[in-house]
Amino acid sequence: MADCAEVALAVITHPPVIEEQEGGDGGGGSERDEGGGLTDAQMEVLERCLHALRQAQNDSHTLAALLLITRLCPASKLDKPTLRRIFEAVGLNLPARLLVTAVKGNDNSGLPPQELLSLGTALLAALSTDPDMACHPQLLTTIPLLLGILSNGHVTRRKPETQEEQGGGGGGGGVEPSPGGKEPSVEGSDAEEGQSSKRKADDGGEADGPSASQESAPSSKLDEAVASDCYQVLTAVCSLSRGPDQLLSRGAIPALCQAVEHNQTFSREKGLALLGLLLSGKTKDKVWSKNPAELLALFVRLSKDFCRATGQTRLDMCAQLSHFLPPVGVSVESEELKGAAVRTWEALRPILQAKLTPRQIGPILILGACLLDLCGWEPVGPPKFCCLLVNRACVEVRMGLEEPPGNELSPELQHILTGCYRIMEAAIEQACCVGVSPTTEPPQSSIPSISLQQSRQILGVLQEAFSALMYHLQQVDPSRYGDPFIFATFRSLCSWLAEETSCLKEEVTELLPFLVDYSRSHLQGESPEQGLSGWMAEASPREEGAAWTGREALRYLLPALCHLSAEEGPRKVLLALDTPALLVDFLSRCWTALKGKSGVASTRDPSMETACSVLLNFTVTEPERVRKDPCFRTLEDLLSEALPVLVHKPRLLVLAANYCTLGLMIGRLKAAPTGSVEAGQKRLFSAALRFLRGALDSGSGPGPVKVSVGWVESWDEAAELWRLCLQALGGCVRAQPWVAALVREEGWLQHTLAALSRCSALPDPHTQHALEEALCAMADQCPVCKREIGDVMRTEEGALMRMRNLRKSVGGK
Repeated sequence: MADCAEVALAVITHPPVIEEQEGGDGGGGSERDEGGGLTDAQMEVLERCLHALRQAQNDSHTLAALLLITRLCPASKLDKPTLRRIFEAVGLNLPARLLVTAVKGNDNSGLPPQELLSLGTALLAALSTDPDMACHPQLLTTIPLLLGILSNGHVTRRKPETQEEQGGGGGGGGVEPSPGGKEPSVEGSDAEEGQSSKRKADDGGEADGPSASQESAPSSKLDEAVASDCYQVLTAVCSLSRGPDQLLSRGAIPALCQAVEHNQTFSREKGLALLGLLLSGKTKDKVWSKNPAELLALFVRLSKDFCRATGQTRLDMCAQLSHFLPPVGVSVESEELKGAAVRTWEALRPILQAKLTPRQIGPILILGACLLDLCGWEPVGPPKFCCLLVNRACVEVRMGLEEPPGNELSPELQHILTGCYRIMEAAIEQACCVGVSPTTEPPQSSIPSISLQQSRQILGVLQEAFSALMYHLQQVDPSRYGDPFIFATFRSLCSWLAEETSCLKEEVTELLPFLVDYSRSHLQGESPEQGLSGWMAEASPREEGAAWTGREALRYLLPALCHLSAEEGPRKVLLALDTPALLVDFLSRCWTALKGKSGVASTRDPSMETACSVLLNFTVTEPERVRKDPCFRTLEDLLSEALPVLVHKPRLLVLAANYCTLGLMIGRLKAAPTGSVEAGQKRLFSAALRFLRGALDSGSGPGPVKVSVGWVESWDEAAELWRLCLQALGGCVRAQPWVAALVREEGWLQHTLAALSRCSALPDPHTQHALEEALCAMADQCPVCKREIGDVMRTEEGALMRMRNLRKSVGGK
């Protein structure tokens, strides 16, 4: 077997140059296919070799047939179907056994381990070029071996196996049996988790080999051809749909990190590239959660290399380093990580301050955006440099987006601009807290020690950049609504509008038709979502792996709508665009999704609360629209269904407060029913009264009334809504007298009077005013309520006695 193996190894690793055969030479055959192919004579030899491969009794026969094919049928002459037939005939059993034999160092194999390794990896590399072979279970079982070889850098010789261990199935001179479904590993490697520690040498001692290499580099390097073949197989597997998971489950991350740490053959050229693929997209969070120590050590090492590099090398490393930063949400408490971030920013400063071409500045800004996402402004550097970073990002955005309509942006430019958006978003809070009140210093600066003048400069360049975003979005056709870059641009603009709507007000108002139509299109599923779904899951650093549902576009726009609906000009445009109906549809979909959840049914969704705030603005400022627009009747039906459920969800108390406020504010605008009260209306008011009753503790003793235990945690957010509910309740009692009777039936009046009679004061004047207004309305509209209130006021000396208007309403002095 050894002679055939040596020749086959030489042919596979260094294929001979086969001279072209002319016309009738070498068997008299003619060319079979256009563009060069095998002659009839070559095809006849190939068929015989394939038959020999299929009928081979041992490894010597297999290698001999393979040798003939490589000599007489050059790979360049073989089409894919023919290559597939050869691959199927050779199979994966032989190369897998060659690797096992090389690792175990069987002296009866006839070849040194390095040559067995070279032959086995060369065969696997060739087979992996076929996607069907690359995903074959038997090839996947070799992954831990390949990873161990790459991480350790050499093959460890073991003592010869016993005859029993050598026997069976291999034949032909002592090649080890196939792994047979068990995934082998190179001893001492981290490539196969949980198994390497179980492998022992035959003499009963600990396994020999490269465990020491974890502390220091091995004395010999892996052959370049072998390393290249190993990476070829791993890269081929990674390119499959489930390839990354196959590699990750077999310990790829620790093994590749070890290879880079020890500077093994091709670890920088090919190993880092493979790691970058495994750390990209939706798998990044999972990979970091399972291998935090290895990946943090890798990033720290790469950041040190980045700082040591100079000139073009450092520029080239910017794009690489971005892949190895931890994902957003990972704790940044690690001193190592903080130190690496500070060093990286120190190395970036002179680059960013230099004169750069558009191609050079892109990767720098993307790296800066990733660092900002992770660590914020603190490690960036002096305020002057922070301003420079924002300025350069804004300039790139303006240059990239202020192109004439019809000019398509390249994918590379879109990637750069998306990074610039993230820098701009990080600067918005700082700029806008000054923009609101330009005469005073910001209360808390997100950029350390920044001056008022520098904040104003940032606000100025941001305005120019976001003006360019609005110009670009004005040109967008509905056919492009599914483009992830358009969504990234839309989202970035919404982050600006959430903080600042006073600047560029005319441009914002003109853009409202696009913003609302874009949000409606995604909410109602009129735009293709496939690209956006993948982008949200894989490429959005601020979404942390969030899945696309169609509601995301409107979620980002809601804070801006909250501001704009309070201003008359933009509000009229929003009403013309039927925005209230869009918001009701959004709330309905969110409520349906919330009901469908089981274990997380009480998870708070701030966007639902913000949508309620926008609708509340319309309800307060546009009463006629509320009375006539059918969407508000749909909203009442939703509220009557949801509020009775929310009353019993303590963690959703703020949402319940919003729903209660909306329901009562709409109710005060309605006339009294001519007939019987609708069941939905009664259900809504009953739930609202039960909800309002729960805010104050009726069992409070002397002293100020206490907020109920269930409300304490949310009181800061819910208190104002509760007071507004009480005022609206008074309006409902005046507009619909039947509500006063319900107030007594639900026990709200008795509960409130009991609480007020026992306490000496209310939490604040606003609470007293709201309660007094509601009680006055009941006393005015309901004689029974008036009598009950008067009875309590005559016999008790509590907080009720402070309500002068109420005393007048009940006939007191």
